[in-house]
Amino acid sequence: MRAPARGKGVKALERFTAVVLDGHKGLAFELPFSPSARWRIEEVSLWPGRRGYRVRGTVNQRKFESVAVPRAKRFFVLVTEQMEKAGRLEAGKSIEVSVEPVA
Repeated sequence: MRAPARGKGVKALERFTAVVLDGHKGLAFELPFSPSARWRIEEVSLWPGRRGYRVRGTVNQRKFESVAVPRAKRFFVLVTEQMEKAGRLEAGKSIEVSVEPVA
């Protein structure tokens, strides 16, 4: 099932500063908003047992594609190995982020 189109006038690209966090499943950074509320999109199945949102953007001006997942009523973008290496990301580091949903 395809997610509904974003509503007219909904700003897709979001920019913010975040801190890289080290969780029990690797690095991530928090989205300062709910993807469903901000972008008017629905969660999709990412893999068995996990739903969330496919996203893309830049971290410190390096392009990435990843997923945003809900946890404890907050949303986190998972840092892929490629993102970690390209951006030299490590826990505690402040990063400049631009992110938008993958259509």
